[in-house]
Amino acid sequence: MAAVIHHRFTVDEYEQMILKGILTENERVELIRGEVVEKTIIGPSHIACVNRLNSLLVQRLSEMAIVSVQNPIMLSDSEPEPDIALLVPRTDFYAHAKPKGSDVTLVIEVADSSLAYDREIKLPLYAQACIQEFWIVNLEAAQVEVFRKPTPNGSYEFHANYARGDSVKLLAYPQIDLPIDSILG
Repeated sequence: MAAVIHHRFTVDEYEQMILKGILTENERVELIRGEVVEKTIIGPSHIACVNRLNSLLVQRLSEMAIVSVQNPIMLSDSEPEPDIALLVPRTDFYAHAKPKGSDVTLVIEVADSSLAYDREIKLPLYAQACIQEFWIVNLEAAQVEVFRKPTPNGSYEFHANYARGDSVKLLAYPQIDLPIDSILG
């Protein structure tokens, strides 16, 4: 059997493809571990959940963080576009450079059809980038999977599932308590 060789793009090469119009903002792709990956189609329940999270987080965090919705973050070999990223506030709102892993206090992925991908690909990616907290809003199971304390091997030391009736505090903002019912709707 013939070996297939994949060309891995750097973040800079990916950025150049965007700047030169090879990739446009209408294309649903992101750079994951050097490969340009097509993102899954999002349905109404996914959209509604992202909108609820955005509203909740903006109301509760006010001046404490920037709530970034489906925007890229730059990692060593990837430029994922998580559903929600809480960013350390900057006066320029990241106008001069995309946020890096160290700028991110929480990443949230909303999962219906993307659950396996979020667990197997995105989780280790975010852990290796030292993102301290990662949530998967599992729409099918009606729960929020919370991962904290990343390890260099691409996992998290802490994992807990929160269901309807529960609430979860944000690691970087422990004064903020979000009811799971408000996230799931």
